[in-house]
Amino acid sequence: MRRWSKLQRQVYTIIDPTIKFQIQCRVYAMDSEYGSTGLPRYWITLGRETIWDYPRQFIDTPHPGRTHPSHYPYGTDIGAISELLREYLDTPRQELLSRHFENDHWGLINILRAADSRIGSRQWPRLMKKTHNIAALKVLERRMSRKAFGIYQD
Repeated sequence: MRRWSKLQRQVYTIIDPTIKFQIQCRVYAMDSEYGSTGLPRYWITLGRETIWDYPRQFIDTPHPGRTHPSHYPYGTDIGAISELLREYLDTPRQELLSRHFENDHWGLINILRAADSRIGSRQWPRLMKKTHNIAALKVLERRMSRKAFGIYQD
């Protein structure tokens, strides 16, 4: 899992350090009568609360481009999520709010935007209007409350 730890460190370089935001990725080994497989899991916590959880939040809900509900999980999604993180990290600062991330089937980009220290407080109202993602709104609320108490600085 060496590559994940490198990507994770890069994600943390852009995250507002005052909000206790963590992103994790694990692959759990599962043995069955048909063989063994790795079951991927990504999750994001804000403080002690898990605000985004793949695949838990996405089981039994249709994904864009798929005509049937997901079962536990699509093996390619874990790589696709990592690629999406890499794409976000590689996006120039001036394009962070305007760029459309076509492969964000999980609502991850607005959470990252909300936590991204490169996006300052003057952009928060714009981002708040633009998103209906509950997890992203929680992150923005945390950042706003930290700023109100003088803990956050632009």
